[in-house]
Amino acid sequence: MTDSSAIRSLESFLKTLSDLVWGEFMLVLILGTGLFLMVRLGAMPLRRIGTAFRQLFQGRQAQGEGDISGFNALMTALSATIGTGNIVGVATAIGIGGPGALFWMWCSALVGMATKYAEAVCAVQFRETDHQGRHVGGPMYYIKNGLGKRWMWLGALFAFFGMLAGFGIGNTVQANSVADALSESFNISPWITSVLLMALVGAVLIGGIKRLASVAGKLVPFMAIVYLLSGLVILALHLPVLPAAVLLVVDSAFTGTAATGGFAGATVMMAIQFGVARGVFSNEAGLGSAPIAHAAAQTNSPVRQGLIAMLGTFIDTLVVCTVTGLVLIVTGAWQTGAEGAAMSQEAFASVIPQGQHLIALSVSLFAFTTLLGWSYYGERCAQYLMGERVVKPFRVLWVLAIPVGANMSLGVVWILADILNGLMAIPNLIALLALSSVVVGLTREYFARKNTDPLGL
Repeated sequence: MTDSSAIRSLESFLKTLSDLVWGEFMLVLILGTGLFLMVRLGAMPLRRIGTAFRQLFQGRQAQGEGDISGFNALMTALSATIGTGNIVGVATAIGIGGPGALFWMWCSALVGMATKYAEAVCAVQFRETDHQGRHVGGPMYYIKNGLGKRWMWLGALFAFFGMLAGFGIGNTVQANSVADALSESFNISPWITSVLLMALVGAVLIGGIKRLASVAGKLVPFMAIVYLLSGLVILALHLPVLPAAVLLVVDSAFTGTAATGGFAGATVMMAIQFGVARGVFSNEAGLGSAPIAHAAAQTNSPVRQGLIAMLGTFIDTLVVCTVTGLVLIVTGAWQTGAEGAAMSQEAFASVIPQGQHLIALSVSLFAFTTLLGWSYYGERCAQYLMGERVVKPFRVLWVLAIPVGANMSLGVVWILADILNGLMAIPNLIALLALSSVVVGLTREYFARKNTDPLGL
């Protein structure tokens, strides 16, 4: 068997497994959990967005015990979520599922705000302090401390899948996307890209969570603003066709998309599957990754950090992914048959001179910060399973995995990441459903002290 046929066989097997993992059960579980939490919270996450932004700005200062400020906790979480999923992931979703996939990304984000809120509330409420005085938390801890010892196996299962998923969504996918973008735009060898990424990531990881959060707090706002401004310029120049693009997104979500140009056509189920899967890949609501970062926040209120945390989903999908998706549609790039980063590069280059270079640099920055954020997530999962002695070996292994991802097949990398994401989400979603009464109780108590009733009850 030749290398190319072996890769095709592997892709076919993984695609079958991905379809199984991301079948109707997973879609119902993710969207259903978010909807259930949104209803139990009386749509509070949607009605309290203004409050959340005020808490975010106040969160630049320490307001309790923890290792990093509430603001930097969000920036650390966003460093992991605002990544290639916002550029490459959106392009992949629309390239396979059609424009309707963007609509289902929006749906996953709206209910995902409630999911992300609940994750962070539980993370702070049930966090622990390790032997070095660091605050650690996340699904494995709120399963252990919130559900009791009988459920510790579920927490261990999450940590196992989370550790593996990090090498997919947070490492190999990111390295692959950077290598692909820099190779296309600047003809830089993937091996050169690998070495540079290894050096930069390794240098930051030596400093632990505080250095990581400091880097994220500076890089994430800068890169997001530059990218968004560029995308908004393109949308402004295509303002006359923008309403039609939005109508196409909504219509395609319920009717599918016919084949046109280089686009092969897509069913409604394909739009839902890839829209939700890529939406979750991008904003990570329900995966249980972001609460690992929020557990380290300097806060004395789980609800306050939950309000800050839910903005991650809002910013990531409803703002950044929306801009990317609409740019791909109004420029017609989604119909060209280009894939991944190449589709986004084509869209930006059609309007902005040397726009493909902007995308290449954006992907590189986004992916670099995601490599950093997910290294922390994977490290905490590994520490939970094997103790503190595993931290340094894990960091070394994380850096060594970068060139593997940079030189793998794009199709294999993305499908593998989807599978691991799904397996990681299941234990976390079960825990959130079981702890929903705790989340509602803490929310009531917090707003009662402020003489308001966010649940409308």
